[in-house]
Amino acid sequence: MTFFSDRTFTALLVSLLCLSLCSCRESDPMEREKLPSAPLTPLTKPATPFTEAANQQVREALPFEDTSDFDRARRGFIARPSTLLIEGEDGAPVWNMKPYEFIQGEAPGTVNPSLWRQAKLNNINGLFEVVDGIYQVRGFDLSNVTFIRGETGWIVVDPLLSVESAEAALDLVNTELGVRPVVAVIYTHSHADHFGGVRGVTTPEQVAAGEVRILAPEGFSHHAVSENVLAGNVMTRRAEYMFGGLLEVSPQGRVDTGLGKATSQGRVSLIPPTDIISETPTPLKIDGVDFIFMYTPNAEAPAEMMFYLPKQKAFCAAEEANAVLHNLYTLRGAQVRSGQDWAAWLEEAIVLFGDQLEVVFGSHHWPRWGREEALAYLSSQRDLYAYIHDQTLRLANQGLTPREIAEALVLPDSLGQEWFNRDYYGTVRHNAKATYQYYLGWFDGNPAHLSPLPPEDSATRYVDWMGGAQAMLKKGQESFDQGDYRWVAEVMNQLVFAEPSNVQARWLQADALEQLGYQAESGPWRNFYLSAAQELRAGVADTPKLDMASSDVVEGMTSSMLFDFLAVRLNGLKAAQEDFRLQIEFTDREEVWVLDVENGVLHAREGVPDPEANLALSLTRPDFLGLLTGTLGIPRLLIENRVEFSGNPLVLGTFGGLFDQFDPHFEIVTP
Repeated sequence: MTFFSDRTFTALLVSLLCLSLCSCRESDPMEREKLPSAPLTPLTKPATPFTEAANQQVREALPFEDTSDFDRARRGFIARPSTLLIEGEDGAPVWNMKPYEFIQGEAPGTVNPSLWRQAKLNNINGLFEVVDGIYQVRGFDLSNVTFIRGETGWIVVDPLLSVESAEAALDLVNTELGVRPVVAVIYTHSHADHFGGVRGVTTPEQVAAGEVRILAPEGFSHHAVSENVLAGNVMTRRAEYMFGGLLEVSPQGRVDTGLGKATSQGRVSLIPPTDIISETPTPLKIDGVDFIFMYTPNAEAPAEMMFYLPKQKAFCAAEEANAVLHNLYTLRGAQVRSGQDWAAWLEEAIVLFGDQLEVVFGSHHWPRWGREEALAYLSSQRDLYAYIHDQTLRLANQGLTPREIAEALVLPDSLGQEWFNRDYYGTVRHNAKATYQYYLGWFDGNPAHLSPLPPEDSATRYVDWMGGAQAMLKKGQESFDQGDYRWVAEVMNQLVFAEPSNVQARWLQADALEQLGYQAESGPWRNFYLSAAQELRAGVADTPKLDMASSDVVEGMTSSMLFDFLAVRLNGLKAAQEDFRLQIEFTDREEVWVLDVENGVLHAREGVPDPEANLALSLTRPDFLGLLTGTLGIPRLLIENRVEFSGNPLVLGTFGGLFDQFDPHFEIVTP
């Protein structure tokens, strides 16, 4: 391989040519209109009499006199810090419970009283003893972190989402229970709120030195870094809606997510596991503590495990059993989960440990004590997911479509009246649709739905057929005044897509969505409704991008996954006009990759170098990532002798110009 000798000249040339690689062009950029606002009109409105009546029906239908969950949530309380404001290195708040102090007493008219009850429970925070030797810190993040006392140190289970939150939890434990080193970390599953804070409790150096073990289920590393990568931009945007990140904490805004208060906003980290669990049962001794692990994939997470502690007779259900109906499909977007598998793993746990266990604890919410109560809880959660699975397929086999099934499927009181089975996070409605999708896909069998017009085209025709915008607004207002909010939201959506700048249409749809949010029992449904209302009234908020792809997570990606991500960003029609090969050697990994751009598709092949490649680069993978993100430039790499190449440098500029930059602030409820 021959290399350019005039590094200065080449650096200037290539730096100009690869600007498009570092910055990437924006996909079909459109100038967003500034919305004309309605003068002196507030961005939130009170509950209507219809919403107050709907919420009153909830009060009358559920056993609010049962306060036993509040006793459970407070049981074993040890301490909490004087303030739950957790700040990052830059002083920005990472977590703050103080804004939620208004959640007391009876629910206001703007919050479903059942969700208000769950929000009050999730406000109970601090350090708690589960049983002797097992402790939990709750209310420092969306999830719980559990500390198990070993012979010499702490075994940490699920170290939260952010480094700062996990560090604060460990500090509280060491302050109250005595300083002990962390000797092991257990990731129960591959969602970031259960591993992202790991650097707050240990370091890669301690793990590399063998001082700390990290245990995880088989498939963890792949799913932890891949689930949010290929569709990461759209998932992140939708997560802003789902967790209410754009809403103020208030009775008219965010009160809870059902699963916890919210997600922390700190640094997400990842240290790869040292021990993999792939079978049931897998007995292990960790720092003198006996564990029996269960491998339970494809339920709440694609890679997950639960475990039993024989000495304490304590079962950790991870996130397979919670004080909510969980998601078979999460509104932020992800692969659909199997309700059948979910129920099967809970059944297996009951069979394996049901005649021994005395307490069940998990990655969210509060424990259940006593064998009878714990088994009733696990059995009911098992039957909850089995019922939704089986009855959805029963109705589908009778010819009902997903929307029809969602309306028809009702839980029996034996399941639906249990507080821990309520729609606080997932809902029966969207989990039924998810089950249909899991087996039958998006198509409901009606050929009218095979190739409908795009939303903007169909909306324009709907408006015309319904007599124009003013006629729709008049009828829409009449329906709103009758409390028919689902219909108003549906119809006004057509008018908004036909006339995005029609302020009356936007505000009427927002008014309807807001009332639906006030009535929602599900935290994510409430957050989605209210976030959409806010966007309709004020436009898209230009907030900092929430990016789960931290340096640790990116480092955990295989090179194959990295090139898969590049392939998703490739503009196919533009790339179809090109035909070239780029060879990349990662010197730190002893990998050689040949990238083909052909027919609008990026192919990445590892192994054999290609002497016919149009351009060959030789550099470390971190430096290549720096080029992609724009944090490094070719001139610097050349001057520091960190890159070598041969062939036509123009190819790099052409290559970089083929990729889209995803807009993290795209519209959701407007075209």
